[in-house]
Amino acid sequence: MENGGGDVPENANDRRDSRSGCLGKRTYNWGILFADLLAIIERMNTVKHKILVLSGKGGVGKSTFSAQLSFALAEMDYQVGLLDIDICGPSIPKMLGLEGQDIHQSNLGWSPVYVESNLGVMSIGFMLPNPDDAVIWRGPRKNGLIKQFLKDVDWGEIDYLVVDAPPGTSDEHISIVQYLQIAGIDGAIIVTTPQQVSLIDVKKEINFCKKVGVPVLGVVENMSGLRQAFSDMKFVKPSEVGETDATEWALNYIKEKAPELLSVVACSEVFDSSKGGAEKMCQEMEVPFLGKVPMDPQLCKAAEEGRSCFTDQKCSASAPALKSIIKKLVKKQ
Repeated sequence: MENGGGDVPENANDRRDSRSGCLGKRTYNWGILFADLLAIIERMNTVKHKILVLSGKGGVGKSTFSAQLSFALAEMDYQVGLLDIDICGPSIPKMLGLEGQDIHQSNLGWSPVYVESNLGVMSIGFMLPNPDDAVIWRGPRKNGLIKQFLKDVDWGEIDYLVVDAPPGTSDEHISIVQYLQIAGIDGAIIVTTPQQVSLIDVKKEINFCKKVGVPVLGVVENMSGLRQAFSDMKFVKPSEVGETDATEWALNYIKEKAPELLSVVACSEVFDSSKGGAEKMCQEMEVPFLGKVPMDPQLCKAAEEGRSCFTDQKCSASAPALKSIIKKLVKKQ
C-alpha cells in the first residue's frame, strides 16, 4: 500500500508471533528487533504523556471521546498528537475534519496531518486511495503498521499522545502495549455505555490492562441518558397509516401556551442502568470512575462535521461533562 513515501514492511505478514495467546503480566516475549526498540524509544522520548483510549465493545463512542479529548487538550494549549490504530475502521480523519488529506514524508519521517498547529493526527485512513476501501489484513501486518507509526512518525516535542484503539483485546492492543511500555505509558481510559451488555466486555478490557501492566486511568460512561433541549426536539403524530410531522404545530403551541418549556432540557434513559452502570462496576473492580457523558445529538453532529464541541454553546449537554472528565485526567498527570 502506497502511503506518502513509506510502505508497510513487505515482510510484515511473514513475522511470527511467539506469544502463546494469553498474556501474563510482563511475562510475554517482545518479539521486536533491537533496532526497532531503539527507534521507538527515541521517537517516544519527545512525548511526555501517552494515553490509550480503549473500549470492550464497538459503538460506544470511543473514537468520539478520543477526538474531543484531543480537541480539548489542544485548546488548553498543550501540544497534542492523536494516533488512530483502528486499522480496519479508521474514523478519526472524519471526526477531525481531515478527510481527503495525505501523509507527507520528510527526512525526519512521516509528518502528521495537522488540524491546528498544536494538534497532529496520524491514521491509516490517510493512506487509502478510496475511503471506502476495506483493509483486509491479518494480525502481523497490522502490527507492522502500528510499529511503523510509532517509530517513523515525527511528532516533535508534544505533551500528549492520544492513541485511539479498536474495540476488544486483539493483536492491535497487544502490539501497542508492548511497544509503548518500552518508552513508558501513562495508562488507559476505557469508554463504555451504561448497560450490562457493554459492561460485560469492559470488565474483560480492565482485566486485560491489569494482566499486561497498563494502569487504568479511569472509566467513562458515555451515552449516559439522552439530554436534548426541548426546542431542538421533533414531534410526530402517529396514526394507523404511519406518522406525520407535527414539529411546527407542537412548537407553536408550546410558544403560545407554555413558552417556559422552550428553555427546558428533556432527559431520557436510553440504556438500562438499573444495575448501577459503570460507576458501580468501577467500585467492584477497584478502578477510577471518571464520570458520565450524556447522549447529546449536538455532540454527534460535531463529530460528523469534524469539529470540536467546545468552540460554541451548541453542545450544552455534553461539553461540560467532557470538560470535567478531561480536567480530572490532566490533574492526574
